[in-house]
Amino acid sequence: MPAEILMTAEGYNDLKKELEMLRTVKRKEISEKIRMARGFGDLSENSEYDEAKNEQAIVEAKIATLDDQLKKAKLIDKGQISTEAVSVGTTVTILDMEFDEEMSYRIASSVESNHSAMETITDESPVGRALIGHKAGDIVEVLVPSGNTVRFKIIGISL
Repeated sequence: MPAEILMTAEGYNDLKKELEMLRTVKRKEISEKIRMARGFGDLSENSEYDEAKNEQAIVEAKIATLDDQLKKAKLIDKGQISTEAVSVGTTVTILDMEFDEEMSYRIASSVESNHSAMETITDESPVGRALIGHKAGDIVEVLVPSGNTVRFKIIGISL
């Protein structure tokens, strides 16, 4: 994971809310599941207890990950984002030159992409990485995971 994670204030706040929910609501739910499972008897053969403990481990790992991401976050001030070139925080409209199909995507950090209702491309994805830094009118070739090269023309960049 990079030393610094670029993200919007909206993405940062979404991560903070998720972290708070995990620390309060989810931990309490799991604690109750463990307490109930202990009441079923022998822990060595108690699948409910094992399941609750596994869920606890997953939640604690997620909490640690979110905590680390928030510590590494560098907030992007929307007022300082330029629409001269594609960057994290911009929305880019591209034309798939093979299929003559126009699409718009918000460029987001990989951390916040899962937390947005909008269509996003992460800055670490092949397409996102290729688009970053390019300007409207540029044609960008992207080697996608399938091994094919896809060509996009950048139609516009906005906030």
